[in-house]
Amino acid sequence: MITKLLGRVFKARMFKSAKPRIIALAAHGIRREQIGSCALRVCDGLQEAGFSAFVVGGAVRDLILGRAPKDFDVATNAKPEEVRDIFRRSRIIGRRFRIVHVMCGRELVEVSTFRGPATEADSNTQVEDEHGRLLRDNVWGDQAQDATRRDFTINALFYDPAKEQVWDYHGGVADLGHKRLRMIGEPVQRYREDPVRMLRAVRFSASCDLDIEASTRRPIQSLATLLNHVPSARLFDELLKLLLSGHAVDCIQRLRQEKLHQDLLPFLDAILGQDSGERFVMQALKNTDQRVRVGKTVSPAFLFATLTWHEVRSRWQAIQARGVPSIPALHEAMDGVIQEQTKRIAIPRRFTSDMKDLWLMQQRFEQRSGQRPFRLLEHPRFRAGYDFLLLRCDSGELDPSLGEWWTAFQEADTDARVAMLVTETKTPNKKRRRRRKPAASAAAAIVAEG
Repeated sequence: MITKLLGRVFKARMFKSAKPRIIALAAHGIRREQIGSCALRVCDGLQEAGFSAFVVGGAVRDLILGRAPKDFDVATNAKPEEVRDIFRRSRIIGRRFRIVHVMCGRELVEVSTFRGPATEADSNTQVEDEHGRLLRDNVWGDQAQDATRRDFTINALFYDPAKEQVWDYHGGVADLGHKRLRMIGEPVQRYREDPVRMLRAVRFSASCDLDIEASTRRPIQSLATLLNHVPSARLFDELLKLLLSGHAVDCIQRLRQEKLHQDLLPFLDAILGQDSGERFVMQALKNTDQRVRVGKTVSPAFLFATLTWHEVRSRWQAIQARGVPSIPALHEAMDGVIQEQTKRIAIPRRFTSDMKDLWLMQQRFEQRSGQRPFRLLEHPRFRAGYDFLLLRCDSGELDPSLGEWWTAFQEADTDARVAMLVTETKTPNKKRRRRRKPAASAAAAIVAEG
């Protein structure tokens, strides 16, 4: 009760009216033409209807940094129902945070109503759990209050496409200039409201090349256990954003530095404690970063398969040592690792199924005789399995000649492939046992008894 009371007192002070610094085009350099066409239509439509409307958050941050935003969000003083009435192709979604999705062809823009302080909330508009995490929050306010509700100063920037102005309430533009990530408000309270902000701090610091400001960073390690109370599906989404940020190597290193990885990736310390495991994981993350930066697709299943492979391999070997045959041992190892990992983050079943396919293929790559290599080439996930094999070779887990053989085998014609097949050697001292025919007297006895 005391914690909640202090939190409300703090929020009342935090939400005192503030005036923005309005930055002109000449200073920020963002032109209207750089905004996505659907976001422009939404802003124009809302403003024509008499409402305020701004492009907000990450898109403004990225444009100031000279990057192309992945998407554009809009903030307005129109209520969700009013937004829906203006745009025919729109729908209200969410219970925890009610927002509107507006569609323009295949484009989708997320429109949120300015949010206000918790001091004006009641049980119908805002609900917290015992740790201070917001379970539902639909308190409407003005633009200044909405800016204060956002997590970091660099994400509390508003862009008016009509006037080409940036509205900055908390010094976010200056923080970008100083390469600084700073929390709006008191960090402990803000992390308690939403523990995922700790993961976002790591992601933004890595992807935007920022230093986490001292007071923003200080409470992270002591509050890391709050992530245990976040739904596992939301943790999966946030971890995937981190891994697909184009800065996965730096993100993983900073996660470990801040002690945030232990409840998300429980096997990571053990894997990175092995030389081959560290080389394997880091090379996989480097490859992922390179693909993301040039706009290539990345498979989440491949990523999570690489992050947990060495734990699967270790358990596989231990289970085989108990006398369990290879394939059943691999299935037992895979199921155990996936079960433990999905307790922390809810990896969708379609991804865990693909992860198993990648792992099961690895043993098949060692079979280079008969028709088996030809059948493996026809596997729908052959390319991903082959890339996984090359990672194992590059990390020193396997002899590089195996990867070289499969590279050459793919490129060869049919006759050359046949010539490349490895001749199986029979195990010595194992003679085929011929089935003995029953003696004539024994056969006659069987007939007589019948």
